[in-house]
Amino acid sequence: MASRRRRLGPFLIRTIVQVLRVLDEVPAPYGHEAAAAEHLASWCSARWPRIAWTVRRYSATGASLHAAVPGTPDSAPLIYSHLDTSLSGDAAEDRPITGRGDAPGPLTVTGDRAEGFGLGVARAPAAAALAGFVTAALTEGSPPVQLLLAGSGTHRSVLTGASPAARTTGVEHFLADGPRPSAAIVAKGGPPTLLWEEPGALYLRVRVTGGYGAVLARESATPPGGVIAHAAPLIEAMDRWCRRYAASSTPAASQPSQVGPAAGIGSLVAGRPDKPDLFAGLLEAGIYVVTVPGAVPSVLAASLKNDLSAALAGGPLSTCAVEVDHDEIHPAAATPSGAPIVRAARAAWRGAFGVDPPPITGWTGSTDGVVLRAHGVDTVRLGPRTSPSHADPRRDVAQLPDLATYAHLYARLTLTCGESLP
Repeated sequence: MASRRRRLGPFLIRTIVQVLRVLDEVPAPYGHEAAAAEHLASWCSARWPRIAWTVRRYSATGASLHAAVPGTPDSAPLIYSHLDTSLSGDAAEDRPITGRGDAPGPLTVTGDRAEGFGLGVARAPAAAALAGFVTAALTEGSPPVQLLLAGSGTHRSVLTGASPAARTTGVEHFLADGPRPSAAIVAKGGPPTLLWEEPGALYLRVRVTGGYGAVLARESATPPGGVIAHAAPLIEAMDRWCRRYAASSTPAASQPSQVGPAAGIGSLVAGRPDKPDLFAGLLEAGIYVVTVPGAVPSVLAASLKNDLSAALAGGPLSTCAVEVDHDEIHPAAATPSGAPIVRAARAAWRGAFGVDPPPITGWTGSTDGVVLRAHGVDTVRLGPRTSPSHADPRRDVAQLPDLATYAHLYARLTLTCGESLP
């Protein structure tokens, strides 16, 4: 296996670099991946015509890319990654998050090092997944395998606007459209080990409503000066709740788990930037919560509301209405540690790295792997690590030999599990 990996290494690296360049040419923000999917499908179809590259739209602007050799059954093992990036890549749109107004710049490749926008969250593991899939799919006599580069693989809250919208995702559309794959391999950056458990993800929206007024008449607002002037106790109370939740929700040592909790305030909105002569009557905060098995969204929302109401009692915001809404993206989910795909992944890891995958606890990153598990698909997650660029944290640095190692691991794993799974 080691000699085969050495022979494949240069081919895989060349393929990965080419795929990264194609991905870098067309933006793929959440829910708007169709143009990128069409562009990648066109390039892949010309490069590997024996494989059917199909763009699967799940909305007017959102799409996934599915690939398989014609005749591959829907039950074939699936290599999964996603197209969309957490940031959009548009400097003006991303500025409230990044604080920067300059463009992140194009992909650069120097020696064994690739640096570019979106490599960590999406493009580096997606390129490795695609290269591994092609290697497996075109290996003579190999078991069938399929690839899904999904749209909407990152997280967004639907608690925006006047009323919540329905969440539509690429992987849900794929799973609703036919028989399920026998197993799935999630190609996603993360810890340097193998995951068969992943936490859930939940958004909480906090709304504190008083009365608006005019800046020229301070007492016209409720409370006087508006909700922004008195936001400090609210923010402190939300942060206390987040820290206490993370500390109190860690799985007990008697029930070992790979996952752990986390929570934090990610957004705070009040007033209109073009109308600061009016005091805002509404302050809205968004909290992201990483959930562990057994978490109940309504209970978490009620707990936060109780804490906030108690913290604001007797203060300027005590007369304001406090609301907490919840939007669960998906609950935590796990594949049995003895499942065939987990055993095959352990063996593939040993073949790639010479050691067993190291144990891990407290992992807080959630992916569509939990969606696959919720649909009854045994799933493992493993992928290359990247690091933020020192010059621009919107860009990530990936080591091409590492990507090639994971591409070969994905190929080997699909061949192994394809032979052993029913």
